[in-house]
Amino acid sequence: MSYAEVAVSSPLAQPRTFSYSIPRNISLSVGHAVWVPFGPRLVQGIVLALSDHPSVEDTKDIAWAIDSKPILLPHQVELCRWIAERYLSSYFEAAAPMLPPGFERKVITFIQPAINVSEATISSLTPKQQKLLSLLQLKGKIGLRELKKMAGRDRIEVVVDQLMRKGLTVKTQELERIKVSPRLETYLRLAVSADQALETIPGLERKRATKQANLLKLLIQEPGPIPLTDVRRQLSLTSTAVQALSRKGLVSIEKVRVQRDPLAHRTFVPSSPLTLTPAQKAAWLETSAAIRRPASGKVFLLHGVTGSGKTEIYLRALEDAISLGKRAIVLVPEIALTPQTIARFAARFPNRVAVLHSRLSIGEQFDVWQRIKGGIFDVVIGSRGALFAPQPDLGLIVLDEEHEWTYKQQEQQPRYHARDVAIKLSELTNAVVILGSATPDVTSYHRAQRGEFRLLQLPERISSGEVSPLPQVEIVDLRRELREGNRSIFSRSLTKSIGESLAAREQVILFLNRRGTATFVQCRDCGFVMRCRRCDVSLTYHAAEDNLVCHHCNYRAKIPHVCPVCLSRRIKFLGIGTQKVEEEAAKAFPGARLLRWDRDVTRGKHSHEQIMDRFLSHEADILIGTQMIAKGLDIPLVTLVGVINADIGLYLPDFRSSERTFQILAQVAGRAGRGKSGGKVIVQSYTPEHYAVVAAAKHDYAIFYEQEIAFRRQQGDPPFSRLARLVYTHTNATQCQKEAEKVHHLLEHEKTYQGLPNTTLFGPSPTFTQRVRGKFRWQIVVRSPDPIPLLSQLHLPQGWSVDIDPASLV
Repeated sequence: MSYAEVAVSSPLAQPRTFSYSIPRNISLSVGHAVWVPFGPRLVQGIVLALSDHPSVEDTKDIAWAIDSKPILLPHQVELCRWIAERYLSSYFEAAAPMLPPGFERKVITFIQPAINVSEATISSLTPKQQKLLSLLQLKGKIGLRELKKMAGRDRIEVVVDQLMRKGLTVKTQELERIKVSPRLETYLRLAVSADQALETIPGLERKRATKQANLLKLLIQEPGPIPLTDVRRQLSLTSTAVQALSRKGLVSIEKVRVQRDPLAHRTFVPSSPLTLTPAQKAAWLETSAAIRRPASGKVFLLHGVTGSGKTEIYLRALEDAISLGKRAIVLVPEIALTPQTIARFAARFPNRVAVLHSRLSIGEQFDVWQRIKGGIFDVVIGSRGALFAPQPDLGLIVLDEEHEWTYKQQEQQPRYHARDVAIKLSELTNAVVILGSATPDVTSYHRAQRGEFRLLQLPERISSGEVSPLPQVEIVDLRRELREGNRSIFSRSLTKSIGESLAAREQVILFLNRRGTATFVQCRDCGFVMRCRRCDVSLTYHAAEDNLVCHHCNYRAKIPHVCPVCLSRRIKFLGIGTQKVEEEAAKAFPGARLLRWDRDVTRGKHSHEQIMDRFLSHEADILIGTQMIAKGLDIPLVTLVGVINADIGLYLPDFRSSERTFQILAQVAGRAGRGKSGGKVIVQSYTPEHYAVVAAAKHDYAIFYEQEIAFRRQQGDPPFSRLARLVYTHTNATQCQKEAEKVHHLLEHEKTYQGLPNTTLFGPSPTFTQRVRGKFRWQIVVRSPDPIPLLSQLHLPQGWSVDIDPASLV
């Protein structure tokens, strides 16, 4: 083949490749990573196809191949194409999650002065040209990007081009420094036999080379090489003594590759398979049969109540896959859940479990990725990005808590949903997919009802190996509490129950899906609310930091002593967050040990793991947290769960708001009563009659689903259609609105031209939060059986983002 179709690393709004000639000295195949000229730059690319004929008349040569072997496997190339075409990203963006950590590099342009520039030539230059040339002569060479930053608003590129035309400067390009590489550590070992080393020691001691003698003694005692860092720590050794023994041929200095293992600090106690209930056994037999008779894209929806033993099904399925020489990928929706999931899998499959997520250092990600590709691990566990791990012989993919919106990438392209990508990956690899949840996504359950997925049911909770009842749920009407004079954030029932649990030395979880102490700060005289300067939201008061914080852009401000508008001192803190719950719990239950689990206290690398370990070891009586504590956690001593306010998010302008409320209430309720003592849940709400709250209190998914699917059918919302969300951002409010209106007009014209009668456009309109990080935002929502034909013909200018199948419309 003489030509390659290459996906280039350049901002592109649509999936497309570019034709390049393959030089005779380069051997390429599909999946190879290459450097290619793209305009005036050199960029990375991935070969997606080879052909004898180019798609354009004039082609450039590929510069060189990055590696001798393809970086993507054939099924990954196909997956890359599918992701790009489904989510309207560039092919390179779609391939990026599959590339090794630290792979992406850029070519840096440098400007340096020419040699032997005469004074007469310099004197003929303009002041700006002279200033730039003097700077270059002083520094030697400077990156073009750095020059632009130094110049500020001045267009330095014009001056650079002028000097280049005069032959006074030279432009060069260099590859960006490698971001990560294998870690090598220095090790020492004896270069002679132990007997020869022993004979040498007395002579060294006579010459007062005590440190050299001590080093030989240490190496004689050790059977293998010793890290130089350990030697220095034990002997307070300098490099002089090591080099002296090396020159004498007594000690060998070696560079050894060391694995950066994110699990090195943890130990796991091996465990055995648990006895299955009849429902578990039936589910396992079905998954086992599918794994043993692989078929393209076999998907199971494992619907089991909280605590029903879904993880044991995952473990049995993995055991089946391993017995056939296959491997697995297990996804969890939150990094917070990885420690407990890893512990369960590592206990059953010691030293065969890898963890991969964004909280790992780049070095840890690099080493783990390379070992996964080498087939070292039976199972990879991580958040959504772990789906793209280069796990060979893939036979099983598990998505635990498959309903979670965190499986959808929203901030950058490709804006994929891990569930849909997992199903496509299973089609390409003949792997089995298990989607597990106590509260399945409505669309997933609908697909199971239609026969697209195989539905497996686990209707009973298991505790200590026996069937146990689900916790009782009490709904407290907060309107009645207020009428009867209770101004506390804790209802009388919740206060009483917390006291009883603490007296019995049991543990309590208090849930509120909002961070901070007060959600807004208001002047009681004029009504002014402290707002973010860059976003259209109020600032949240965080007592722990004693300042106001924007939860969108992290802007921070001091608390005003007087109102900036009317100078009143009547400043009031309103609303509540997890920090406020912590404060009130400390006042109401002064003897209780409190622990908070939200984003504000989990910035450290092992924060989630440390908080979990502390609560499991009963170092705290009450755990207060946001959605991080609402799913997947198994803490036997928790007998009471209190939901401070069930209505947060219930009335957002999003068709999924009721579903989200039901799911999070049912999930957090499921944290109670997992031990022998049973459990109780108290849900506080201002709308206790809402069907999502009532169904969650009854642990009744079927009731919720029937009402929700009827509403979706009536409105024509997913799963009876698909959505696309187009968002435009601009620093100018008027320009933002005009551009949104212009694109809306283009969409209406294209819709009419294609004849798409079942396609509806909503908007244009400001987004729910109209300004974020200094930019105004307008949106257009497309509802259609398939929005791709309409949107793939649209060439959007910079500033637009397209989200196919968005997780949220707010």
